[in-house]
Amino acid sequence: MAGAKTAVEWLASVAPDPGACRWEWERNPLGVALLPAGRAWDVLILPGELGRPTLDVLTRILGRPGPVLVDFGNDRMGFFVSPGTAARWLGTGIRTAGTGAWIVVPYPGRSTGSVRWLVPPDGTGTLTDPALLELAMHEAAARLADGTAD
Repeated sequence: MAGAKTAVEWLASVAPDPGACRWEWERNPLGVALLPAGRAWDVLILPGELGRPTLDVLTRILGRPGPVLVDFGNDRMGFFVSPGTAARWLGTGIRTAGTGAWIVVPYPGRSTGSVRWLVPPDGTGTLTDPALLELAMHEAAARLADGTAD
């Protein structure tokens, strides 16, 4: 899409100093930045055993959901959703990162040892709709309970 921000610009735009963030990010040997949630996005953090089938459901429905992070052990997955979602979210076993929270974000397109993108940001600001994410979580949980999830 012509004129769309790159994924790096979009992510760095939430930093207190976007230029310094990009500079550090590009030179940090770990390839990560600590960015504040709650400005352009919140993050819903699911346990890996629920997150993987949830992502499968979302991918089947949408083709490409908003950005999704996974930690090094595949124990937790972070789905990027609209700002304000974390303050309203009620869900057992689901962590939230919203206003006042900071998350470790890898540089798009680079592998890191601690966290990686399963679905990298596209630079346009595409996020996963929280209502759709909740429905996908319910379907994934039902499949897990039935033993039909991978």
